[in-house]
Amino acid sequence: MHIDILTLFPGICTPVLGESIVKRAQASGAVRIVVHDLREHSADKHRKVDDRPFGGGPGMVIRPEPLCAAIEAIAGKRWVPRTRRRVRGLSALPGEQATRVVLLSPQGERFTQAVAQRLAGYSHLLLVCGHYEGVDQRAVDALVDEEISIGDYVLTGGELPAMVVVDAVVRLLPGVLGDEHSVDEESFAGGLLEYPHYTRPASYRGARVPPVLLSGDHRRIAQWRRWQALRRTRARRPDLLVSRRRRD
Repeated sequence: MHIDILTLFPGICTPVLGESIVKRAQASGAVRIVVHDLREHSADKHRKVDDRPFGGGPGMVIRPEPLCAAIEAIAGKRWVPRTRRRVRGLSALPGEQATRVVLLSPQGERFTQAVAQRLAGYSHLLLVCGHYEGVDQRAVDALVDEEISIGDYVLTGGELPAMVVVDAVVRLLPGVLGDEHSVDEESFAGGLLEYPHYTRPASYRGARVPPVLLSGDHRRIAQWRRWQALRRTRARRPDLLVSRRRRD
């Protein structure tokens, strides 16, 4: 997989991309990640990329010219007027490079494990980090395939959400995790929170590991873990159970 990140602040991304699983994934060749500075695509002599919003109001808005120039250069896409985009989300026109352009924005679809799994199926992602009051809507309509939000709160910019998306997607790529079955038992993988974990010592300050985990009976252990996952989900995230029932 190839992931491009378009941002006004590349320095925020570099430390995260150089650590842990994401670093190892790049070293192994499972993913290639390139960070691009949006200001490099500005025609302004001061490398300005924003301006005041039409209609008034606080804050600044990212201009369409540098943003579109950057997306077109990185993703190999071309401007398609909204009236011609009959189906929002087509990754590219016939004959063009199939790149999924994702804008990190508070107005986007909430990021979930299911979304991460879907994005992991693309060979090329371009993550666009929003900033200020937002992005000129014309650029979004013409060149962005989808918008994603990591939660119902406001951050300074899209860099941290982009890092969240990168981490969640990269760890789903084949060969990135040591155990290929690890992702199958993690929280949200089956629509439930993960069961509690224990390790040595079996007794610590009077608190003991549940006996079933020491029994060696794998059937009983699997049943216990399933029950604990359901119990934890019901107590902490009952909304997941509602969504699960709807899917079933």
